[in-house]
Amino acid sequence: MRGAADQTLTSRDVTGLTFTAEMYGLQLDQLAALLSLTGPQARATVTRWRSRGLAESAPLGPGPPWVWLTRGGLAACGVRYATAPPALARLAHIRAVTAVRLALEALPIYWQAEAHWRSERRLRARVGAHARDHIPDGEVHWPDGAPVVWAGECWAVEAERTAKTVVRTAAIMRELLTRTGDYGCAAADKRVPGAPARHARAVYLCSPAAHGTVLRARDALGSLGARIEIRDLPASAEVPS
Repeated sequence: MRGAADQTLTSRDVTGLTFTAEMYGLQLDQLAALLSLTGPQARATVTRWRSRGLAESAPLGPGPPWVWLTRGGLAACGVRYATAPPALARLAHIRAVTAVRLALEALPIYWQAEAHWRSERRLRARVGAHARDHIPDGEVHWPDGAPVVWAGECWAVEAERTAKTVVRTAAIMRELLTRTGDYGCAAADKRVPGAPARHARAVYLCSPAAHGTVLRARDALGSLGARIEIRDLPASAEVPS
């Protein structure tokens, strides 16, 4: 965190602000889960951020209010993302991806391995607004030497709430699994014959509505589909009533 405001920020503030920046924004109950706070404590935290000009909050859709960072908040996090509330059309999807990340980061093996999440927002900032690359909802990086059999791997993560067509889903899977270059690399490096795949596997977390389509798309890939894992979305992906 950088800037004058970070002189009085706690480590919990740093965690919350950085996470919020990377995920476009999040709902109050998810912020409470992230920081191990009660509802009133989470509201007090957001009030304090707002008073310092670091964040804004408002009810954008069903469920708890949303929180997102101001220009000052993004600057304090050292990032140059566009200053805007989460897009209304993407609220449900952003919530689902946030739920996936929270569930993954709550696993002891994630911390023991010192894995880290690379967000869609960060990846999209690297490729630019007009790039045609499909950007996964997140990447999970497992460092070399981590105490897991998949040490050194990078996983593409997709949260599927609604079903696309089988053809479209299979095309996205194939694009993820055949990519060799990092996001933002030169066009010639995106798919280099014989080079190691960027994503050792793609992990799909699906709602019941999307599960069948994702299964059929994986089957359509033949042997390539062996690198697709399919799981259920966490229950917390749904907006609380």
